[in-house]
Amino acid sequence: MRHDDAVAALSTLPSAGLVAGSTPVEEMARLRAALGGGPRLLVKRDDALPFGFGGNKVRKLDLVAAHARSEGADTLLTVGGLQSNHARATAATAARLGLRCVLVLNGARPDRPTGNTLLDGLLGAEIEYVSSRAERAPAMQAAADRLRAQGRRPFEIPLGASTPLGAIAYARAVAELVAQVPAPDVIVHATSSGGTQAGLLAGCTLLDLPTRVLGISADDPAPVLQEVVAALVSGIDVALGGAGRLSAAAPRADVDDSFVGEGYGIPTPASREALELAARTEALFLDSTYTAKAMAGLMAHVRAGRFRSDETVLFWHTGGQVGLLA
Repeated sequence: MRHDDAVAALSTLPSAGLVAGSTPVEEMARLRAALGGGPRLLVKRDDALPFGFGGNKVRKLDLVAAHARSEGADTLLTVGGLQSNHARATAATAARLGLRCVLVLNGARPDRPTGNTLLDGLLGAEIEYVSSRAERAPAMQAAADRLRAQGRRPFEIPLGASTPLGAIAYARAVAELVAQVPAPDVIVHATSSGGTQAGLLAGCTLLDLPTRVLGISADDPAPVLQEVVAALVSGIDVALGGAGRLSAAAPRADVDDSFVGEGYGIPTPASREALELAARTEALFLDSTYTAKAMAGLMAHVRAGRFRSDETVLFWHTGGQVGLLA
């Protein structure tokens, strides 16, 4: 059953104007042929979002930054790895909106910035480097406290902008998708901080679509991500005034954690093959951390016959190709 009140609420949320129009949906016939047939393969090109080198973080920040402005923020703060796509997108958002940006990145300060760290600097972000992931959140909190003491109005954005509001961007994206093509049988995408998967699940549930949403983990075990996604879906429910109906109706997140390999950001033989095959068959550029592992998962499922030949499987490209240049 459609949740019409919540669906209506999706379109009324304020945005920062970072997402203009719909991203393309394209056929991947040559990739399908290279895999020996199987289901129809489509790709939703969020890598082609024009703002700030695109990617899923742009959709999330479109809503999160609008909220930050409504709160009177003059500085955006966030955290990430050295080549964080989210950090780069946050820096771009701040530049577009005339805000200050502070990034806390784990890793050694590069002698010669490349990829996303090069763009972070070009966009005017102030970067603080810490040694480990565990140090990021305390360092961001300390930076926010310093800014408040200076009379600034910082707005802290969690890793990946994976808040209920950020995740709602992908519930809205589902509505965008089904205005372009019939609902696919399966959506495959990279999952890490959980916001994209929570939004896709919420969107499919709100629109009463039979689509399976399969997240290929870039780092955490499936049970961990399932709990993260469930909490975000619950938060979306509250934000949209669902009174628990969305949380009750949404299925448990479907997460495949068998393509992580040795860990986050470490390529695997399967992800290297996926990165090359997507480029050579579809001129589709993936990144080693997220989308190449997600594509490796899709390819493995196709080859193993886990999708029916009469199904349509859509790969949701969440961006990250700047990482290829790091």
